Amino acid sequence: MVLAVTAGVFVACGGSDSSGSPSTTTTKPQDIEMTAADFPNIHTMTKVDSYFVANLLGHQSEALAVARSPKGGKFPVGTLVQLVPQEAMVKRRAGFNPATRDWEFFFLNVSPAGTQIVTRGTDKVVNRFGGNCASCHLAAAPKWDMICKKTHGCAPLPVGDDVIRAVQLSDPGPR
Repeated sequence: MVLAVTAGVFVACGGSDSSGSPSTTTTKPQDIEMTAADFPNIHTMTKVDSYFVANLLGHQSEALAVARSPKGGKFPVGTLVQLVPQEAMVKRRAGFNPATRDWEFFFLNVSPAGTQIVTRGTDKVVNRFGGNCASCHLAAAPKWDMICKKTHGCAPLPVGDDVIRAVQLSDPGPR
């Protein structure tokens, strides 16, 4: 996993260094630049309803609180959400892509030897059914932070829950 950061400089009120100049503090907002090796087997993630959630930057409890909330919420940076092993969405830093509410989408090849990223991006990633990931997820009511479930406003998937469960159970990725 590669962490990408952007630096901001803030002047501390009333402080100065030994030269008498105002002191500064550099803050680095968290972000995550996924590599193929960063995608775990979905069965090592936490299942919430029909999908799997992990936070790769240490914000697991916050991510699960949003995923389990009946009121919705905004997922923390570093959250990985997967319904099936071959598709993923990852929450990036604020401002990464306002049009996708800072989510990056992935289409993956998964095998016992590991994972390969086939396509990644914001508004151009297409799933195995020919659907654009972002356009489908944008239909979720804003309070759900682009997470599609049957009651969130997204169009239904072209396969049943039984097929999704079979695909989930067959995750060939390394554990």
